[in-house]
Amino acid sequence: MPKPHRVVLDRVSGYADEAAAFMRRRRHVRRPFARVYRADGSSVDHPAESETGAALFAAAGSLIELAAARPER
Repeated sequence: MPKPHRVVLDRVSGYADEAAAFMRRRRHVRRPFARVYRADGSSVDHPAESETGAALFAAAGSLIELAAARPER
């Protein structure tokens, strides 16, 4: 029978391995995209590399610049 502290250490080590694997997968898959919600509640994702995605990113950048230049009230 394994020692009790060894069982706990193995369990914690397993959780840490799973968390590290999750972070590697997430970092590998993450890419910029624009999500647009329709009036019916559905959504569609546009990758930044697509024509629509590029237009949405440009529009968002313009809005951010406009908001930054606007004086506070």
